[in-house]
Amino acid sequence: MSPRSWLFVPGDRPERMAKALGLGADALILDLEDAVAAGAKAAARDAVREFLAQRDTVRGPALFVRVNPLDSTLIADDVATLTGGAFDGVVLPKAEGRASVAALRAMLPGDYAILPIASETPRAVFTLGDYDGDGLAGLTWGAEDLPAAIGATTSREPDGGYTDPYRVVRALTLFGAHAAGVPAIETVYPDFRDLEGLARYAARGRRDGFTGMMAIHPAQVAVINQEFSPSAEEIAHARRIVEMFAAHPGAGALQLDGKMVDAPHLKAAQRILGRVPGP
Repeated sequence: MSPRSWLFVPGDRPERMAKALGLGADALILDLEDAVAAGAKAAARDAVREFLAQRDTVRGPALFVRVNPLDSTLIADDVATLTGGAFDGVVLPKAEGRASVAALRAMLPGDYAILPIASETPRAVFTLGDYDGDGLAGLTWGAEDLPAAIGATTSREPDGGYTDPYRVVRALTLFGAHAAGVPAIETVYPDFRDLEGLARYAARGRRDGFTGMMAIHPAQVAVINQEFSPSAEEIAHARRIVEMFAAHPGAGALQLDGKMVDAPHLKAAQRILGRVPGP
């Protein structure tokens, strides 16, 4: 099951990395990019290297490291930090399609999963359908770097919803992920104190087809995990659909509670059951 919650942790705060292991996040993103000031990059690399060297590979959340962009002067030192560490994947900011993924993979010291942040430059928007899914942990997007890149004042309406250009980008990321056959990861909800707003935002994300979401604060993790987990009612309904089609293997459409269900309903039910943790 792909992670529901992806919690960012600043790479220059080793005490937070250790604490984050027990916060319930499915995945941690140890951040060497935006969360770390320029003067603290070297210290952050040292802290991340030491943390990865001590990792318990049997238990705990998946560990990803967000490196700096490919066109920066920092990426080579970031990648060198990862050599010999026990981690699961790399988060690539300002990705621009398969070429960016291939370039990073050529630099990495092993065969690790890559999670591109796939919408942070104008060019990136036009490559959202370019990903082939090979070795990707998913596809995610961001609503902060892109408006800055094009001179927009904000990506949001006064009520917090996205303006039209960023609704388009969100949708293209969603469809690009599913076209590539990888999880679609919703972007962050910046107001970490507004847990009710977060719950509504996460619920919309799951409704629309996202399978998980990034978090910027530990308080957000439990809400994200709950909203991206199927409810008991959803699980029970999905099991009824799967069992009904199993009992009628030649049927194209069946009736359940007075409503017709067919192949798309079966596929949706199987996807829900695939999100249920094992015993």
